Amino acid sequence: MTATAPLRPADALDRIVYLLDRALAERTKVRAFLRARDVVAEVGDEEVERLHAAGRLTELPGIGPTTARVIAEALEGRVPSYLARLEEETAIDPGEGAELRAALRGDCHTHSTWSDGGAPIERMARTAMALGHEYMVLTDHSPRLTVAHGLSAARLREQLDEVAELNERLAPFRILTGIEVDILEDGSLDQDEDLLARLDVVVASVHSKLRMGRREMTERMVRAIANPHVDILGHCTGRKMVGRGRPPSTFDADIVFAACAQFDTALEINCRPERQDPPDDLLALALEWDLRFSIDTDAHAPGQMEWLAYGCDKAARHGIAPERIVNTLPADELVAWAASHGP
Repeated sequence: MTATAPLRPADALDRIVYLLDRALAERTKVRAFLRARDVVAEVGDEEVERLHAAGRLTELPGIGPTTARVIAEALEGRVPSYLARLEEETAIDPGEGAELRAALRGDCHTHSTWSDGGAPIERMARTAMALGHEYMVLTDHSPRLTVAHGLSAARLREQLDEVAELNERLAPFRILTGIEVDILEDGSLDQDEDLLARLDVVVASVHSKLRMGRREMTERMVRAIANPHVDILGHCTGRKMVGRGRPPSTFDADIVFAACAQFDTALEINCRPERQDPPDDLLALALEWDLRFSIDTDAHAPGQMEWLAYGCDKAARHGIAPERIVNTLPADELVAWAASHGP
């Protein structure tokens, strides 16, 4: 979606939030526009127009000079200049992976406000629909990741009920049930086994003790990969490449990838700009092991769901064929592939 016609102030502010998320803008900036959007929506169009006419928009809580200008330009029937600039500057153009991107049917790693995401499940799903996806795998965090408000067993059960209700309304689009389950220090998984068995797709990731020794990390990852509930190994090195950054974890990639090959576990190509995980050398090694892959955004906000293009470009550079990518499968085949790992 692009802003080619005048918008209501709340819609213009909402679109700016989407584009800031697409650009991985600082959270403080995103929150400022979120606050402004919510205030405008709560006050209502009539009162906003009255305040604008009186030159008093900034009297509203959370409305500063920049957001007031966006509101004023929208009320005057113009595309706000701030919005127009973001549309141009944050655009993600198809690159060498355009053909792969067209082949993807969904995204296997997404988050919602049930954990640390920035939008409700339905908003994420409707964004996926607008992008032409057939499905989205919902993978909120597991309970040990308290900073991300991870899902206890009870909350995960509640989420499954909400997903079932949403799927009735959004059909034929499907929200596939899932989780990004923490790989604990001993290689066990941070959720009840019976619940993991109920899910359509399970992504397993390391989020703690990232600096543990090479041998210990290798054993930890292999034990998780061998678990029959694990379908995708998420952001395998845990590296981050922005801000202060974070170096990749060390492990014996040959042993880990051999386990992925043995247990038919897909290796995630994480599309987040600050992760770009796995690094190119490990991706090349994974190809030697003839692994399956899953190109995922790890999106925590609607605008981030467009990041699939980044992973597709990376996969194309490495010559990864569509048939090796699990999210080129239709939903039923993806679920059947994941179920084949079960005990």
